[in-house]
Amino acid sequence: MPRTKLDVESRSYHLPGYPSLANFIASDRDRTTLIYKRFDELSARNLLYLQSELAELQARQQNFDQEDRKADLPTKQCARNFACFEEAASAAQNNAKQKARWELMIQIRQTIKEYREALFCESTLASLPPPSKGVLRAFKKDFYDVSDGRGEAFPTLGGNSAGLYDDIDDLVALRVQENPDRLTNFAQEHMGFLFPDRKRSRTSIAYASDRAISSFIAWFSTFLAALLLIGAIVVLYKVRSPDWRLGLIATFTSLFASSVGLLTNARRAELFAATAA
Repeated sequence: MPRTKLDVESRSYHLPGYPSLANFIASDRDRTTLIYKRFDELSARNLLYLQSELAELQARQQNFDQEDRKADLPTKQCARNFACFEEAASAAQNNAKQKARWELMIQIRQTIKEYREALFCESTLASLPPPSKGVLRAFKKDFYDVSDGRGEAFPTLGGNSAGLYDDIDDLVALRVQENPDRLTNFAQEHMGFLFPDRKRSRTSIAYASDRAISSFIAWFSTFLAALLLIGAIVVLYKVRSPDWRLGLIATFTSLFASSVGLLTNARRAELFAATAA
C-alpha cells in the first residue's frame, strides 16, 4: 500500500495525465490504489429512469391486455399461443396490432435486462468499501503533483476530471480486504514506515508491504495472547494472598477481554467465549 510522499521526482518516463496516473495505479502490487469514482448520484438517477421506463411499458402492456379481452378469437389466440403471436406479428402477415405488441415485448425484454443488470452491478458496488484515508491521502499527493514549471502543482487530470477524487464517500476501492481489525488499521496508518517494500521502482512514494504488516500482526497477536495467559498463570502461582489473587484474576481477565475486543474482529459471542475460557 502507498504510505506517503518522500521527494519530488521527474516524470519524464510517463506523460503527465492518464499515462502517469495509470502507471501510479499499476505500481502498487497490493492493488490498494485501484480507486475509482462511484458516481452514486448518476447511478441512482439511471436506475430511476429505467424504473420509470419499465412502469410506462408495463402500463402499455396492461392497456393492450384490456383491449384484447374484447377482441376476436384470433387475437385472443395470440395471447395464449406464442407461435400464433409470432406468425401474426411477422412482416408477411402485416398485422399492425400484433406487430405493436411484439415490438413492446422486445422493448420490455431489453429494458428489464438492462434494469436488472444495473441493479445487480449496483448491489455489487454497494458491498465494496471506500479507500482507507491513508491510501487516499497518498493517492491524492500523487494526483496533485503535476508541476506547471513555476513550482505550482495542479491535478493530473484536467477539465471536469480534476475533482474526481475530492469526495471519499463517492469513491470505491476495488480491492476487497477482509475486514481488517483495529490493530491492522493502526499499523497501516501509523507504522507503515517500519515495513517498507524496497522492491518498488517508484521513488516518489514510500510503499508499505501489506504482507509484512499482516505477518507482524499475526506474530504480535500470538505473543500478546500467550503473554497474558502464561503471565496470569505465573503471577497467580507466585502470589499467595487470596485478596491479591482475586484482584489479579479480575485484572488479567479484563486485559484479555480488552485485547480480544480491541485488537480483533471477534463478535460478542466469541468475545464472551474466549474470556470465559
